[in-house]
Amino acid sequence: MLWGRGLSLEPNVHFLRQHGVILDHGLSDAEVSKVEGTFGFRFPPDLRELLQYALPVSPGFPNWRDEPEASLKDRLTRPADGICFDIVNNDFWMEEWGPKPPDTPTAVDVARQAIAKVPMLIPIYSHRYIPDEPHLAGNPIFSVHQTDVIYYGRDLTNYLANEFLPHEERRFPDYGDVRKVRFWSQLVEAWWSY
Repeated sequence: MLWGRGLSLEPNVHFLRQHGVILDHGLSDAEVSKVEGTFGFRFPPDLRELLQYALPVSPGFPNWRDEPEASLKDRLTRPADGICFDIVNNDFWMEEWGPKPPDTPTAVDVARQAIAKVPMLIPIYSHRYIPDEPHLAGNPIFSVHQTDVIYYGRDLTNYLANEFLPHEERRFPDYGDVRKVRFWSQLVEAWWSY
C-alpha cells in the first residue's frame, strides 16, 4: 500500500474494504475545513488524502461527517483524560511539568495545561491516534490507553496493515524507526523502558 500525492488510493481503499471497513464518499474541502475549524487541528496530509478519497464509517472510526460534535470532542479529549486518570489513580507525573502539586485537583489542572500545548492526537480508529504535528505525511500512529502509549504504526500505511492484518503478518515499528513527536514519543520511550 502506498500513500501520497499522485499515487492511486484505490489499492488502499480496496485493502480496507477487503477487511470489512465500510466506506462512504470522501470529505469535501468544505467538510475538511469545517472539521479543522471546529476542533482546532489540521489533518496530516496523508490522512486528509485518505479521508477525502473515502471516509471510513465502520464502528470504531470517527465519522467526521455525521458523528455528533460532542462525541468527536470526547474522542479528542480521551488521551488527556486517560493521562489525568493515571495522575489521580496511579501516581503518574511527568518530570517536565515541574514538581507535582500536593493536591490532586491542582496536579490535574497543571497536567491539562501542559497537555494542551503538545501536538493534538487525532483519532483514526478506536484508541489509535495520529498527531497533528508536524504537519507532514508519515507521522506515527499511537495506541493510547491512559499512559500506556505505544507506536502502532510507523506511518498510516503501516498502521492500517497492523490493525487489520492477522497478527503474524503485522510489522510493528522499532522505537528508532519512527518520526519522533514531542511529548507523545516521550511516553512511548518511558513505556518501552520498563
